[in-house]
Amino acid sequence: MPATGTPPAPARPVPARPALMLQEGFAWGAFLFGPLWLLRHRLWLEAAIWLGLCLLLLGLAPGGAVLPCLLAGQFLLGAMAQDLRAAALGRRGYVLGALVAARDAEEALRRLLAERPALAAPLAAPLAAARA
Repeated sequence: MPATGTPPAPARPVPARPALMLQEGFAWGAFLFGPLWLLRHRLWLEAAIWLGLCLLLLGLAPGGAVLPCLLAGQFLLGAMAQDLRAAALGRRGYVLGALVAARDAEEALRRLLAERPALAAPLAAPLAAARA
């Protein structure tokens, strides 16, 4: 049975952070650009590990096996990229709030706000300030 938990209450108040939406599925950007995609999403540790693994592979694998192994690794990175982002956000204190099934990001946001209207207030404040 999976365990759930919340981080301990901080000693001083922490400013509210905006909610983030992560799309599940294959990340073509991670597949095509590898470490650059990881760095763009602030996955520093994962990028360092990825580069280390690639260098290790280049040093240890026989010449003909390097390219297929790198392509397989890029495929695995593309398949696991969003999970790596979710884990990194969890290390930064974010918690999973909801899972939403939708065709695109706009529909997902609409369904999320219909289910949890309290999340709409932080989104509405910047819009109201922009209109004023």
